[in-house]
This record gives sequence, structure tokens and C-alpha cells, in this order.
Amino acid sequence: MDIDKKKSDLILNEIEKRRLREKTVDVEEEKVKLVIFLLLDEYYAFYGVAVKEILPSANIFYVPGSPDFITGVINVRGDIESVININKLLGLPDSRITQKSRIAVAVNGNMRSGILLDAIEDVIDAPLSSIKPPLSTLEGSKKDFITGELFYNNRNITVLDVEKIFGRIMA
Repeated sequence: MDIDKKKSDLILNEIEKRRLREKTVDVEEEKVKLVIFLLLDEYYAFYGVAVKEILPSANIFYVPGSPDFITGVINVRGDIESVININKLLGLPDSRITQKSRIAVAVNGNMRSGILLDAIEDVIDAPLSSIKPPLSTLEGSKKDFITGELFYNNRNITVLDVEKIFGRIMA
């Protein structure tokens, strides 16, 4: 019995020594906030740093003579904001405005505008490494605005760049 106890003590001591030698250091991976939204049953995201607030899509006023990608304007606590129809820029058919439709007020530099979305799906903190570069084989108008892709909740999410969207509008 005494020999078995010594053996088990030796084994336990050896396990403890190995555990201490192989101790790993957990490093907190850099995360980025993403606002995930729907456009015509496809999932997209904006970086959270670009989205300042999310509003219901009520009372969008049409402005005669505005470009086709401008849906109209809204009143946000006394400030007039334009509302972009992102579907037009991405080469997608127009969406119907529903109870789930939202306006993401986005900011980049000195430009600020609302962007009409079909619905907000989620706001997450994703590891930066989970965002992969966009496929080089992408075609169409979307590719100019895509900054990356990630897989979230069994869905492929296309990450769009607000700076590139605003850049196209200003061009």
C-alpha cells in the first residue's frame, strides 16, 4: 500500500511539473464591433465605429431632383439627414420598407448620412482575425464596397466599408 501511495505521489508531482512548464498565456485577441443587417435576405455588416445610431424608418421625405441612390431626408432631433438607398449602390433591386426596416446613421470624416436597411440582425464583437479578405473573384458593383467577409451563426456575412460608400456618393 505504501508503494502505491509513493507511485501515485510521484505521478501527481510529475503531472504538476509538466502543467507548470506548459502553462500557456491567454492573450486577448483584438475585437471589432460589427452591425449585422439584412438586405434582400442577404447578410451584410458595417464596422460599428462608423454607425452612430440606428433609427426606425419613419417619415422619409422625398427630395425632387436628388440622385436615385438618395431615398430622401429625415429629421433627427432637429437635424436634417439624407437617407441613402444602399441597394442602388450595390446593384440590388429595391427593398420594401417594412416595420423591421431601419436607418443606420453612419459617419465618415465630415460626411454623415442615414443608410436604409431591411432589418438589423445583430451587433457583435467579432475577433479581428475572423474577418477574411473578400474573394478576388467578386464581380459587379458590390465588390467596390466590400472590405471583408466572416462566418457568423452559420451565415456568410459580407462586411461593407462606409468610407467607400460615401466616397462613391461624393464622386
